[in-house]
Amino acid sequence: MPLMPRFAVASETGLLREVLVCPPTHYHWIPTNAVARRTLSAAALPPAAAFAAQHAELVAALEQAGCTVHRLPPEPHLPYMAYTRDQVVVTPWGPVLCQLERPQRRGEYAGVMDWHAAQGSGFWRKSSAGTLEGGDIHVIRPGLAVVGASGGRTDQAGAAQFADWLQAEGWECRIEPFDEHFLHLDVLFCMAAPGLAVACTDVLEEGFLAWLRERGIRTIPVPYREAMQLGCNILALGQGRVISSRGSAALNAALRAEGLSVLDPDLSLFAAGGGGPHCLTCPLTREEDPT
Repeated sequence: MPLMPRFAVASETGLLREVLVCPPTHYHWIPTNAVARRTLSAAALPPAAAFAAQHAELVAALEQAGCTVHRLPPEPHLPYMAYTRDQVVVTPWGPVLCQLERPQRRGEYAGVMDWHAAQGSGFWRKSSAGTLEGGDIHVIRPGLAVVGASGGRTDQAGAAQFADWLQAEGWECRIEPFDEHFLHLDVLFCMAAPGLAVACTDVLEEGFLAWLRERGIRTIPVPYREAMQLGCNILALGQGRVISSRGSAALNAALRAEGLSVLDPDLSLFAAGGGGPHCLTCPLTREEDPT
């Protein structure tokens, strides 16, 4: 008998209860994106203990926020398995298994499927058209989502298949094109709280920003330079709290000015590889405010 989905997420901003991370035991920078290539051209690889220490700060912040942190067993030949956002996106109807684009990451699906099976949780859908990665998917609020389609990590076919699934459930789902230089849409845009996002307004198309405004979503602007240092890549925890990297000083001040509590682990070594707190976490269960 097929397993039924156990996990459910209806927005990026509901109260985060359960989250999946992967210890960076085998993590190292690999030249799969523009950020990592720039880093590799200019810096020596830090020791594994340095990555482990920063990841431990992230886990401590999640636990401080009351999250149950699950761990995906890392595999030696899959260093970017630490970026658990991309492998699976959890929807209100259960997890969707994504279709990773880069050859260096495609094998991650096996460990993820095994982990979910061990939890007694099946998948609602499995991506099978083109490519689809979780960093491009934003479940903004119940009934509303956006999928980035750069033609790289997520292409038009993969985005359209996912959007069709949501639209069949009565949701509005926008497909937003952007340049694959930016890796994933979460390099340029993330939700911080209900009705509030952070966005690289230097880069995002005015049509998308207008679409957000029409749906009651304000944006805190993040400059291009800071976005390329993963400044936009934040994780909403719910109840007015957010995780944002310590290096994002100006953004963190702006978030606090909005009345949000900011937990700010040092994640600079992961940002140098192309990922921040949003990339390093896969929300499994969130609770929505009944109001």
